[in-house]
Amino acid sequence: MAPRANWKGFLKVAEVTCPVSLYTAASTSDRITFHTLNRKTGNRVNRQFIDSETGKPVETEDQVKGYDTGEGDYIILEPEEIAAAVPEGDKTLGIEAFVRLSDVDDTFLDRPYYLAPTTPIANEAFALIRDGMYSENVVALARTVLFRRMRTLLVRPHDGALVASTLHFDYEIRSAEDAFSEIPEIKIEGEMLDLARHIITTKKGEFDPKTFDDRYEAALAELVRAKIEGREIKQIPRPEPTKVTSLMEALRQSAGQPAASRRSKSEEAAKKAAPRRKAS
Repeated sequence: MAPRANWKGFLKVAEVTCPVSLYTAASTSDRITFHTLNRKTGNRVNRQFIDSETGKPVETEDQVKGYDTGEGDYIILEPEEIAAAVPEGDKTLGIEAFVRLSDVDDTFLDRPYYLAPTTPIANEAFALIRDGMYSENVVALARTVLFRRMRTLLVRPHDGALVASTLHFDYEIRSAEDAFSEIPEIKIEGEMLDLARHIITTKKGEFDPKTFDDRYEAALAELVRAKIEGREIKQIPRPEPTKVTSLMEALRQSAGQPAASRRSKSEEAAKKAAPRRKAS
């Protein structure tokens, strides 16, 4: 069964247009979800909007959007006012520029979507745009109204098709300087750097998302199965915290240096550093 498209429109570059569809590329719908129940009756609990002052429930027709102007003062925005302010979409995903992927800070990447031709007649134009980007080793920046908001998307070739990722707006990205401002400048060298390089070398591998197991989801699934089958729920043993006296010791343990070897190296270094006695 073909997936349901989230959006249908036209991919356009210059005068070349191609009818396309956007499909969700990542979803959390398969995760285990829980409902809130009344412990006494076992019935599901429904949410209600309650007036913060009167404490009474507010019916759907009486609920309206409000913007806080400060100190609890609100301006009311009617649904038709919001609808009138939202930009109209013309169903065109217009490519505005081609750039190098390395020029795009991946902090801006938001949600990925698969982009595919909608009709067989669109296949040639789709392949032209895709192969053109492949040959020039570029990605595209495109704009359209998506889910009632004007969005910029990064379009890139992927597995013979295209992937379009929505991008965060500039004002949504927080300053890195604020997060990193208190990190001091420390120069790592000598044995410490050598050990770090050794650990990184021994840990090198390939990116394979199939090896990323969701242990939390697996544990929940096992818990649910055990409850359904009436089995005893096994407690997962918690690993004992490793006692490490220093960063250097942690590096040496990570590099697999035996304690005896570490002691002999330390003793050898101490001998070399000790002052020699003058002959009498």
